[in-house]
Amino acid sequence: MTAQPQFLKIPPLLTSFAFLSLVLCGAIFGFFYAWICSTMWGLDTAEPTVAIAAMQAMNASVRNAVFAPAFFGTPVILFLTAWLSQTQRRKLSAWAFLAAGIVYLIGGLGATMVVNVPMNEALALVEIPQSTQAAQQIWTDYSAKWQVWNIARTVASGISLALIGFAFLHLKEV
Repeated sequence: MTAQPQFLKIPPLLTSFAFLSLVLCGAIFGFFYAWICSTMWGLDTAEPTVAIAAMQAMNASVRNAVFAPAFFGTPVILFLTAWLSQTQRRKLSAWAFLAAGIVYLIGGLGATMVVNVPMNEALALVEIPQSTQAAQQIWTDYSAKWQVWNIARTVASGISLALIGFAFLHLKEV
C-alpha cells in the first residue's frame, strides 16, 4: 500500500478556503499594484482636467459587485481560514493566515477607508476648473498624497499575500 501524499491529508474545506484566501488577496494586491504602475502614472501625464474627470469616473465605477468580494471579503476569508487551520491543528498556517488578515485589514482595507476613500469623495465634489493651472494644482495635490497611501496599501496587501504563501508551505504540518 502506498502512503498518501501529505497534501491529500489537508481537509477539503480548509484547502478550499486557503485557495480562496490566495485568490482574493492576489486579486486585491493586483488591483492596488496596477494603480501604481500604470493608472496613476498615465493620469499624471494627461491634461489635469482629463485626469480629474477620469479619476472621478473610476472612483464612481469601482463600487461594484465584482470589486467588493476581493476588497471586503479578503479579511473575512483570511480570518475564517485561520480559524479552520487552527481547528485542524495547523498552528503555523493558522498564525500566518491570521497575520495576513490583520495586515490587510489595517493596511489595505483600513488605509483605503480612512485615507483614499475620503480623498476620492472630496475629488468627486470638485467642479473641474477651466483654468489648466488651477486644475493642475488640484490634481497635483490629490495625486501625490493618494499615491503614497496607495503604495502603503499595496505593500500591506503584498505582505498579506506573502504570508498566505508561507501558510501554504506549512499547511500540511500538523
